[in-house]
Amino acid sequence: TMRKPIEGTVARGMIAENHSFISGKNDDGTFIISNPLELSAEVLDRGQERYNIYCSVCHSQVGNGKGIVTQYDYPVIPANLHDQRIREQADGEMYNTIVYGLRSMPAYGYQIDTEDVWSIVHYVRALQRSQNATFEDLPDRKSNTSELQSHHDLVCRLLLEKKKKKQHNK
Repeated sequence: TMRKPIEGTVARGMIAENHSFISGKNDDGTFIISNPLELSAEVLDRGQERYNIYCSVCHSQVGNGKGIVTQYDYPVIPANLHDQRIREQADGEMYNTIVYGLRSMPAYGYQIDTEDVWSIVHYVRALQRSQNATFEDLPDRKSNTSELQSHHDLVCRLLLEKKKKKQHNK
């Protein structure tokens, strides 16, 4: 037709560009192992912000599945994000669960931008490390890479928050 498409629209079947980033899967249909979004302090902050908005009501701010909805007659127990099964799953599988939902978890793909979903995945991985961390998990402070520094800073911040919550609950 002669009608000009609305800016930003994509015709069906034409979204082949960066398929893995959008689907969380490889071309063979398997989940991608590692998050394709480059890790930075800004990405982790954005992931934390989006996690607190969309995820913490069910999974809690520490990811243990005891969010505020569980204080009421909520019929389903949300997943503990620190369970070994979830800690070991591919990043693409976590992305897929957030976007499309799983069992009783609703789909958030229509509410959360693709890049923000990947930011949440980065944040959940950092949260998992912080809740299951040992001192050996902390990166060497002598390293100058921004990725290690942002991981280090976030893990330290989360460990301090965890310690404060424990002290507050005593």
